[in-house]
Amino acid sequence: MNSDMKNTTIPVNQHQIKMYVKMAACLIFMVFAYRIYSLSYLQISPVVVVLDDDGGKSPSPPPVVANFTFSGQIPANDTGADDELYEKWAARFGLYLLEVETRDCELPRFDPERFLDLMRKKSMAFIGDSISRNHVQSLLCILSQVEQPLEVYHDEEYRSRRWFFDSHKFTLSVIWSPFLTQAKIFEDNDGHASDAVRLHLDEPDLEWANELGNFDYVHIGAGQWFLKTAIYYENNTIVGSDHTVHALLRTTTPDHFENGEWNTGGYCNRTVPFKEGEIKLRDIDTIMRDVELGEMKVVGDMNTSRKGSTLKLFDTTYLSLLRPDGHPGPYRAFHPFDAKNSNSKVQNDCLHWCLPGPIDSWNDLLMSILLRG
Repeated sequence: MNSDMKNTTIPVNQHQIKMYVKMAACLIFMVFAYRIYSLSYLQISPVVVVLDDDGGKSPSPPPVVANFTFSGQIPANDTGADDELYEKWAARFGLYLLEVETRDCELPRFDPERFLDLMRKKSMAFIGDSISRNHVQSLLCILSQVEQPLEVYHDEEYRSRRWFFDSHKFTLSVIWSPFLTQAKIFEDNDGHASDAVRLHLDEPDLEWANELGNFDYVHIGAGQWFLKTAIYYENNTIVGSDHTVHALLRTTTPDHFENGEWNTGGYCNRTVPFKEGEIKLRDIDTIMRDVELGEMKVVGDMNTSRKGSTLKLFDTTYLSLLRPDGHPGPYRAFHPFDAKNSNSKVQNDCLHWCLPGPIDSWNDLLMSILLRG
């Protein structure tokens, strides 16, 4: 099939969509697992966080004071949302965050000073979609309490960026690669596509593949983009290297759109977290997570006689599922309800997270994994 063909129409039913998603995700993670495995030894170490059964509340943690802002970033309390309501939400977030307890393990609070000491003279990259970017934003805000990072690189659209913490000689990067493999994407900044994605399953995206040798730690996440209409290609093979890298694979992140999707009027106006058992994963999220866990098991069954690189599971799916109250909603844009045209529709964001917000707790998991080696 010609990769340059245009205006291709692919009629599919629901069963076919699930099949294609599973096939694509399976192949993607198999390719990535093989690439990491070719580096040498793999160690699998899952971390799963769930709510404690007693539902007891712990004292609020110290407030997160960020000394860092992003280019084009709108402060959460300057979006047009009710300031008093936002402050109450932020205060409540501190309380709800510690309601999340671990079972059968100890999860330390994120310590930015200790983290930077651990990362001294090292480099870390978050590779994936906008959820990975969201996580980096959370991490930068917390680390800025210790040291102001210097942005040393960004691409034209500010999707791939790099910061340097001079006192610790630590480099933190985010690399935009929503499919992890080579892909031609035909859509505007609002996510409206003019054609199907051309996705090459066996060709890693060079945006990160060419940089892999520069990182000591990589955090990989993908999932939401596999729900887009795509044409799949598979022709080439992957070649390994001798570089040692410690990789984390983030599981799929569920959204909380209700009464519609992101482009059909869906919204998220809940103000408290779900309790365990009140919400279930959608079928498509279950399929994606099962594929991810399945591929991690495949990697774990490989020969582990050599020492070197590691691949660990960063499982945030159920932790994220319980937090419908932590999304920007209509405040993804600056003062969304101030438009002169009262009939204009406001698009909600029920996938990404407010800062401060639930995604900050992902850094606790990250810290725990780093401390455990």
